[in-house]
Amino acid sequence: MDASEKTLNRVAQALLGLLLVGLALVLTVARTTPAAPWQLGLLLGLAVISTLVSLGRALQFQNVLTVAGLFTGIGGIVQAVAAATSIPFGPLIFTDNLGERLFDTLPWTAPLLWVVILLNCRGVARLILRPWRKVHGYGYRVMGLTCLLTVQFVLGLEPFATRVHRFWIWRVAGEHATWFGAPWVNFLGWAATAMLLLLATTPWLINKQPGRRRPPDFHPLLVWLALNLFLATTLALHQLWLPAAITFLVAVTGTVVAWRNAA
Repeated sequence: MDASEKTLNRVAQALLGLLLVGLALVLTVARTTPAAPWQLGLLLGLAVISTLVSLGRALQFQNVLTVAGLFTGIGGIVQAVAAATSIPFGPLIFTDNLGERLFDTLPWTAPLLWVVILLNCRGVARLILRPWRKVHGYGYRVMGLTCLLTVQFVLGLEPFATRVHRFWIWRVAGEHATWFGAPWVNFLGWAATAMLLLLATTPWLINKQPGRRRPPDFHPLLVWLALNLFLATTLALHQLWLPAAITFLVAVTGTVVAWRNAA
């Protein structure tokens, strides 16, 4: 391990530590009052930087920037189209609680969600499938599992965003046809967009030093677990028991399986 890689490891560990402390502090405050938008924005920024620095330990710097640019660019365009046309997520309206708007349409924080959710779900998927990394079609399996983990995460994110903080509002009639207000087509839209982003960025996500054997990277797993537990705890504090239970159980089960398979 050279000096630059050691430096990146220390930076990634420091950022992860700050993120964990920040999540714990926000949860402590959330027991009496909901977290302020600037607090959640700071946590999102820490999660983005931590995720990209961690990715930079395995990929070249220009690859990391390209992936981040494609995720935020394509993901942001899809979200902007959805806000204007209801395709592919359904009829939603972003509120000012998510931050200042880009071009009077999309909150600037919205595209960053793709970086945090998708890259860390992909990291968890790679750990879970690590015993089969030499099997034909491994890459497609990683993409498929990443999409499933993304949908699972959004199952907890939706009530957190709509019922707790009102980051966006769904214009859907009839609670029986929705998941806490979100139409079911929303989750299909997340899965399809996630697959589109993975297909578009795969050439830049491939390690260009295949001959060098690297140990499993647990950084995405820790970020994914921390964010899931943060969602589950917040949802439980607001008596949203079903999404809280699903988010918690999947987080714990996924962590155990990923840790065991990567060992």
